[in-house]
Formats: sequence, C-alpha cells, structure tokens
Amino acid sequence: MNHPNTSLARPSTPAPPGPPGRAGLLGRLGAWSAMHFKAVLVGWLLVVVALGAFAPQVTGALSGAGWQANGSESVKVRQLAEQHFAGNASSALQIVVAADRPVTDPAVQQVIGKAEAIAAADPRISTVVPPQPGTTISQDGRTAILLAGAKANPDDMVRAADDLKGPLNALSTDGVTVHATGASVLWSDFNTANHDAMMKSEIMSWPVTLAILVLAFGSLVAAGLPLLLTMAGLAASAGSLVLISHLFPVSVWAMNFAMMFALALGIDYALFLVVRFRSARTGRSLNSAEAVAETMDTAGKAVLLSGATVLVSLSAVMLVPSPAFRSMAGGIMLAVLFVLAATLTLLPAVLGKLGHRVDALALPWVKTGEHRSPRFAAWGERLWKHPLRYGALALAVLIALAAPVIGLRTAMPSITVIPAHDSARAGYTAVQQAFGPGAPGTLQIITPSGQAASVGAQIARTPGVAVVMPAQPAADGSGLSMIQAVPTVDPSSPKLSSTVDSLRAELPHDTLVGGAAAENLDLQHLLTQKTPLVIGVVMGLGFLLLLIALRAPLISALGTAASLLSTGAAFGVARLVFQDGHGAGLLGFTSQGFLDGWAPVFFFAMIFAIAMDYTVFLLASAKEHYERSGDPKEAMVGALAHSGRVIFAAAGVMVAVFFTFALSGPLPPKEMGIVLGVAVLVDAALVRLVLLPVILRLTGRAAWHTPDWLDRVLPKISFSHG
Repeated sequence: MNHPNTSLARPSTPAPPGPPGRAGLLGRLGAWSAMHFKAVLVGWLLVVVALGAFAPQVTGALSGAGWQANGSESVKVRQLAEQHFAGNASSALQIVVAADRPVTDPAVQQVIGKAEAIAAADPRISTVVPPQPGTTISQDGRTAILLAGAKANPDDMVRAADDLKGPLNALSTDGVTVHATGASVLWSDFNTANHDAMMKSEIMSWPVTLAILVLAFGSLVAAGLPLLLTMAGLAASAGSLVLISHLFPVSVWAMNFAMMFALALGIDYALFLVVRFRSARTGRSLNSAEAVAETMDTAGKAVLLSGATVLVSLSAVMLVPSPAFRSMAGGIMLAVLFVLAATLTLLPAVLGKLGHRVDALALPWVKTGEHRSPRFAAWGERLWKHPLRYGALALAVLIALAAPVIGLRTAMPSITVIPAHDSARAGYTAVQQAFGPGAPGTLQIITPSGQAASVGAQIARTPGVAVVMPAQPAADGSGLSMIQAVPTVDPSSPKLSSTVDSLRAELPHDTLVGGAAAENLDLQHLLTQKTPLVIGVVMGLGFLLLLIALRAPLISALGTAASLLSTGAAFGVARLVFQDGHGAGLLGFTSQGFLDGWAPVFFFAMIFAIAMDYTVFLLASAKEHYERSGDPKEAMVGALAHSGRVIFAAAGVMVAVFFTFALSGPLPPKEMGIVLGVAVLVDAALVRLVLLPVILRLTGRAAWHTPDWLDRVLPKISFSHG
C-alpha cells in the first residue's frame, strides 16, 4: 500500500507513482498512460478512425451462411453439385409460383417468364431450370418451382437471396404468388429477422443500461467511461472484421455478439477500475498518476486476467469445424481484445486526466470515495458466521434449477423461427402443400452413373422415402449422377435423421447423401460430438489461468467448478421454457420441442466467460486482502466489501441487456436472452455473492495454500500494490 507523500501530491505536476520498482508492469503502464494523455488519445483516435472507416461496410461485408460441418458428407455433395450439376446444390434458389388456376394459363406463364428473367440476370445464378411436369409441377398443376442454380459460394448465394427475393415477390398478382425459398433464402430471412430484432433489443436496453450505469458509478461523468471503451472497441473491431472478411468469410452474427460482449465487458472493466481509482484517491495525497498506478497494479491485474479468461473460453469454440461458429467466436474475441486494450491504456489516461473530476455531476446521495461497501461487508460477516445455512440454500436452488437439464433435447432450428410472412417460409409452406411435407427437405444423392439405377431402386425401398426422382447424369462427362429423394416427414422431424442414417449405411460406399436438410443434421451431429470437448477445454484452460494468477490450486479448482452450476441452471431453465414451453405464451413464441442445436456449445463458452469474469474479480480481491493480512476472514469479507458492489452492479446491467432480447420477435434472440440472462443472474446472486464466499470460509487458509513444488513452477504474481 502506498503511503501519502506530500512532495508528490502537487496536482499541477504529475509525478512518478512512488519510488522506482514499487509499481508492477501494469502499474507503470497505467502511470505512463496517465502522464501521456495526449499521446494515448491521439494513438487511439488514429486506430479508431483508421479501422472505423471500414465499420459502415460491416453488414454488407460479413457473410450470412457458414452454418455447416466442414468435411461432412453433405458438404461434399453440395460441392459436387456446384461443380458438375449446373449449381443444383443445397445453396440454389427455389422460386415457387402458386396460382389459383393451372400454371399453364398464359397469365401464370407470363409471371413464370418474368421470374426466370429476373433470376437469370443475376451473375450469381448459373442456369434457371423451368418447371418440369412430374417433378417440379404439382399434381394439381397449380404450383410450379423454378430452380435457380448456384454459381457462387454459399455466402454469395445468401447475398443473391437478399437481392432477389424482393423483386420476385413483387411479381405476385391477383391469384398468383411468387416466393423465393430454399436454404440460401432461409438464411437470408433468418439473419435479417434476427439482426433487426437484436438491434431493437439493444435500442430498448440503452435507457435501462444508462440508468443502471449512473446508479452504479454514482456520477454522470464516470458513467460515460464504459461507453468510451465500448465505442472505441466496437469501432475498431467492426473495421477489423471487414478487413478480415476479405481473407475468409466472417458470419454477420460475429458483429452482433461482438457488440453485446463489448458493452458488457466495457461496463465490467470500467466499473472495477473506476471504483478502485476513487478508493486510491480518497483521504490520501496521491496525485492522479499515482492513483492510476495503484489502480492498475491491483484492479488492472484482475481485469487483464478476466480478459484472458474470456479469450480462452471463447477460443475453445474454434474446435468446432464450422465457419459460422469459428467466425462468431473470433469476432467476439476481437472485440474483447480491443476493449481490453482500451481498458489498460485509454481508460488510465482518461482517469489521470480527470482526476477528482471523475466524480463530477455526482448523485447527491452517493459517497463517491467509498470503496469498501458497508452493506456487502455486513453480508460477508453474516456469511462468515453462518456459512452452511446460506451455502446449502444457494446450492439447493442451483441444483433445482439445473435438474431439468438432464432431459434437454437439441436440434437445428426449424422453419418456424422465420416470420410467417417472410419469403422463405411462405415458399416452404407452398411447397409442402403442393408436394408433400418432406418436399422442402429433398435429399440429394450423388453416385457413379453406372450404378444409378440400382441405387435409385434401393433408395425407393428405404423406409421414410416418399418419392424418388429419376437420376440426372452430369452434363460435363464426370460419370456422376444425382438422384433426388423426397422424405415422408418435415425436415425438422427427428425421423429424418434415421432415414439419412439408413441411406448412408445401406447405399454403396461411393454414394454420398446430402441436401440442405442433411447439412443441418450433419452440423447437429458435429455439435453434439464436439460439445464435451469444448466444455473440457474451456474448464481446463480456465482453471489453468486461475492457477497461474492465484497460485492456489484448491480455490482455483473450486472457483472453476462453481461456474458449472450457473451454466447448468441456465440450461435447466432453457429446457423448461423452450423445450417444454412453460411461459411460451408470455414470451410470445411457439415451442419447437427442443433447444436450438448451436446453443449448448456456444452459450456454454459465453456463460463460462462471463461467470469467470466475476470469479476473477472476487478471487483477485480476496487474494489481495489475504496477501496483506494473511487472514482468511479478512480475505473473504474484504473481497465482498470491495468487489461485491461492482459484481452486483455489473450483473444488473448485463441481466437488463440480456432480458431485453427475450422480448424480441424471433426465437433465437429469445433463447439467447433467457439463457444468458438467467446465467448472469444466478451466477452473480447465488454463486459469486454466496457460494464462492462460503467456499472461502470453509476452506480457510487451505484455499490459498501453494505446494512447494508448484511454488517453484508458477510465476510470482501479486494482486497487492507495492
């Protein structure tokens, strides 16, 4: 702890933060930033302007596809179809013309001709195959399908769907409707609907966020600091994503999640540092540079460790070989890196410049210099006296909430996540009504032409197949033929999986089964397969980081394990709401009977990252107090007194933000809002502010014990200043 030094307290001349060697690396970085405000500000302005210039292009530059299992059989089928079958792949567009009279009627034929011309004029369309009797004209003759082949990659085909679905729908006249559908149009509508909903939710959350920020920080000036970090991080990360998209596809969802995480972590980090900065200045003669040095030497280390834990947790998602998942994780990690960099350089510079003015425009009842919260100190004393009473109650609630996760089912989203009036769903419904429930999920089987007849006959005998279309040999002389098979069930039915499995098991080994529905099944299988690996890697790396920072294996292991409780509770609630449908009417959705397949692996990494964020704040504060006092009680009570209010306020902001997504129209944002909101709520309220302090109480000095052999291996990291 620094002692007052009046010779260094002159506000007009910033001085080094104490004697040489007193501050650590982060303390020296913070002091340098505080004393070189203009250089830091100009540097960040250059970064933000240079990268932010590309930010307006982000929505158009990022990709809308990528929801696939790289290397899977279905992806191979799509690639072969693009190369050898005139783009008749899962990414092709289907243009559905439904009429109240036969499609041979001259007026309907005129509409079909216009639709064909619009599609053919797009350079991303290879060939447009007109409706064929017996295959793409319904039995009643009133519905016809034009196939617009894919000449571009799946991401560009989604962009083609963006451009074409409007003009095609505009061809609808009295008695004749025109809708584009198919996987590319589905992803186009899916991305648009969910992006719009997320933007509306973010706009709705801003007033609540700002109100909580003002209450949490106690002054209008301090409340603006998280927004400074968020804007700098978002502008830089958005521009970076645009540049990266020129090297490889980046999902448009990467930016949505990056915005959310940048705001959440910007608030967490700013709140933690501002509270500590105020404490360093209160009742002492430290100048701004010294106060910043102490802040960064203590709270700054916790922020750095928290950022590293978030990055490690999200990096595990990279183990899933799917472009959408990898780019979403990468986008969030990029935003976290920029926010973390701004927290460690720009925020100290601004705090050094503001000094006591950080409390400007303070709320009248707020004691701005109060760092040790009397209420949370009293709560810590109560937990110390009655650990089993409160610990058992918190554990019982967490287990009860997590219990339903045992029956959790997952699957890829069905067509019902798209608004009923959107092109993809309207066309999907028209195809089902005219050609049968399985028609939108038509399977594509590619086989050598020499065995096409026998393979076709074998497919027709397979249970779950309604119609088998004649084999189409490739026109390029590749010796391959495509057979299309219509299942008997809707593409979202669990029965389709057994049909695909049967075909792959029984057909010759050189025959491949694919199609849009099969791509979804392959991705779901990949996610189910990779989820245990991701969970194991996330927990293992999280424990390792805590161990390196805290040098205490017992509390590092228990702190990591405690994060599983909030995750389990979140998914237990998700099962009750989204699988079983409890509260569906209140939230305005129809249950699919399962949770979307991408939720467990991706949300687990996000929840664990947020949970470890709070774990780091609490345990780093506890370690700091233990280093100073050597007293387990002071470590536990002091940690709650100094970081409990920060955790409570930061969690309040995040819960408010996440729960606004539950009010969105489409289902996926609702799932995200409920799962993440519940996770943060129970993690902050029950795990970090009850269960983890109780664990510190029950383990006592053993929580902080470092074995001799480990002491020799681990780096020496201290969370106390000087």
